[in-house]
Order: sequence, then structure tokens, then C-alpha cells
Amino acid sequence: MSYHDKVWGTPEHNDKKLFAKLCLDGAQAGLSWYTILIRMEGYRHAFDDWNVEKIARYDKRKVERLLKDPGIIRNRQKVESVIKNARAYLAIREHETFNDFLWKHVDHEPLVNKWKSMAQVPAKTQLSDQLSKDLSKHGFSFVGSTIVYAYMQAIGMVDDHLISCWRRTARV
Repeated sequence: MSYHDKVWGTPEHNDKKLFAKLCLDGAQAGLSWYTILIRMEGYRHAFDDWNVEKIARYDKRKVERLLKDPGIIRNRQKVESVIKNARAYLAIREHETFNDFLWKHVDHEPLVNKWKSMAQVPAKTQLSDQLSKDLSKHGFSFVGSTIVYAYMQAIGMVDDHLISCWRRTARV
């Protein structure tokens, strides 16, 4: 509830936070979001406060240490994905901010939907398909369309608060 009330759907533009959130959404694949929420501090600590330059240099020994860390999801593919994503992120940053790379997909303005019920909210869209392909093309992993749509919702690129939700009315 607190995550919904204070974080979810709020437009995020900080590159470091955008990177961290993308990695956390990838880690959530196949799990409940709560499983990740209770480990957010563990992830921050394990991944050097989301220092992308440092993460991009992690080696096999560091991966083995991370796989023993009870503060994160100890799945090799997901751990290695964070490293791969750090390298892809740095490649993008050579040309533009990560914020610009992401938000240009929505012309730098949140898409505001007008859903009346949760049954109307899609799991993915053509836009999340496109962003997923763009991220994959740049070398990111754990960025399937469903994960990317959840990410877009979380960082406020897409506002899927129901029209009856107080968060929606508080922002309009």
C-alpha cells in the first residue's frame, strides 16, 4: 500500500533510479512484487548503491558472492542480467541520458489511461513491445514486454491508476 501511495506511477527522471528500477522489475519476473520490495535495501547494498560503473566491472567471483547473498534473489540469470544491463546502460549514456532514451517513447509526457477497473489494465501494449525491443537491441536482458509495461507503470511513463484512485485524482 505504501509503495502504491508514495512511489508507483510517479514520474521518475533520475537515471540511477531508472536503472535500479529496471533491474528490480527484471528480478521480479515470476515472483510477487512484495518479494522484491522487502529486498530493496538488500539489492541496493549488494549492487554497490546502484553504482553502474562499478556493476559493469563485476567479474565471475563477484557473481559467485552475489549468489550467496540472502538479501537478493539468488538466481544466476537475474544477477548476471544486472551486470549486462549496467553495460548496456553505459553504452546508451555515451549518446543520451537513460531518462531521454526511455521517455522519448512517450514524447516525454506520461500516457494517462482512464481505466475504470483492474480488468481493463493490460499486461503489455504495443508501446511496451517497442520499448522492450529497443532495450533488447541495446543489450538489456529481462526486459520482455510484460516486464517493461510494469516498469513503465512504476516509473510513471504510463499512468494506470484507476479513475477512482485517490492518487490519480490527487495529481489531476
